[in-house]
Amino acid sequence: MRRLGTGIGWRPEIAEAVAAMPGVEWVEVVAENVCPGHLPEALVRLRERGVTVIPHGVSLGLGGAERPDAGRLAALAERVEALGAPLVTEHIAFVRAGGPLTASPSLEAGHLLPVPRTRDALDVLCENVRIAQDALPVPLAVENIAALFSWPGEELTEGQFLYELAERTGVRLLIDVANLHTNHVNRGEDPARALTELPVEAIAYVHVAGGYERDGVWHDSHAHPVPEPVLDILTDLASRVAPPGVLLERDDNFPEPAELERELTRIRATVDAAQRTSRSHGTPAPATRGSVAVLARPEARQRLGVAQAAVLSALVAGTPAPEGFDRVRMGVQARALAAKRASVVAKVAPELPEILGEGYREAFLGYARSRPMRGGYRQDALDFAGQLLKTGQPLKTGHPADARARRRLRAWWLDRVGPAPRGGAARLLRRTLGALPGR
Repeated sequence: MRRLGTGIGWRPEIAEAVAAMPGVEWVEVVAENVCPGHLPEALVRLRERGVTVIPHGVSLGLGGAERPDAGRLAALAERVEALGAPLVTEHIAFVRAGGPLTASPSLEAGHLLPVPRTRDALDVLCENVRIAQDALPVPLAVENIAALFSWPGEELTEGQFLYELAERTGVRLLIDVANLHTNHVNRGEDPARALTELPVEAIAYVHVAGGYERDGVWHDSHAHPVPEPVLDILTDLASRVAPPGVLLERDDNFPEPAELERELTRIRATVDAAQRTSRSHGTPAPATRGSVAVLARPEARQRLGVAQAAVLSALVAGTPAPEGFDRVRMGVQARALAAKRASVVAKVAPELPEILGEGYREAFLGYARSRPMRGGYRQDALDFAGQLLKTGQPLKTGHPADARARRRLRAWWLDRVGPAPRGGAARLLRRTLGALPGR
């Protein structure tokens, strides 16, 4: 595995700061946020300077019961080629459930959810990883995720789960030390035990990020400074093996460039200090590709699919939590998913919070409580606006121009749905809108 050094997550909001930042040897971009034919100019300039760019996928759902979608894999491969990346990464998570496998409605989480650490889930994940490896032009690394809730009846620890995954598939690991801290607070899991059990020689690189604690729950926000407990786990990891790369993630609430530079300096100093006193100073040996045949039994996929559909339905559609789950934690996760949706919709459709003003978030959260996502965040924005217009509910914009705001919302919706939307629901909504005053 090539040495990457110290890097930072590239985001458009900090593009210029990253370009001017000393000591940044590589960057990571969210794969779904870049278009192969229209790369951001700031990213192109970084590549021309020789800065390595690695795409980081968030939507494959390798831990889901279904096999990876060929179209999503092809799109990820296109981004790898466009960026000239030596590696591509994804998550050990599921992001959707339901559908034909379970004869139930298809549901989208809009975020990463933990897979159960069971033999069924491991078999399915291993086969899905091998399918992805065969479709991608460069090596794949997969990331451990943060979780707010636990699955009942788990059969493996996190370290054991990761070890078997790497052993059976040869996949590289992206170890997020902030997620190990999150799971320590939220699920009582020992980060040191996870590091002891997982195959450190398979590590491709390491993520470091901040978060915050509220009411005994740690939220992996990527919008706060890196806390000392996360750096302590990084120290432990770097004392066991020399990580090929370490990257700072920051997705929101961006500080001044000088503060980001100080965070990178702390991270670099933490790794250097750990290496000076480490038990293993060597670079990780290349991980060998797994030779074990990986075929998940159809009944394993179906059992996993039914379980994931029940969990996701409880989180996004308001159905009761399945037996054995902590209902309080499931409620925390459901609210976190809705808040995530509200924030991302506000970014992909910034006109909506501008039109709705201070009433945007309350209105969206009310909409999200019983209406799961369908078709991604842009479709979510359209569905939300359409629902507001169809129900005629007060917009609560914070000023007396509510009628004007409704006219602007209607114009925004009609402009994006197009002149001839398909489907009876769309036609009904257009007839409803045509009857509204102020057309």
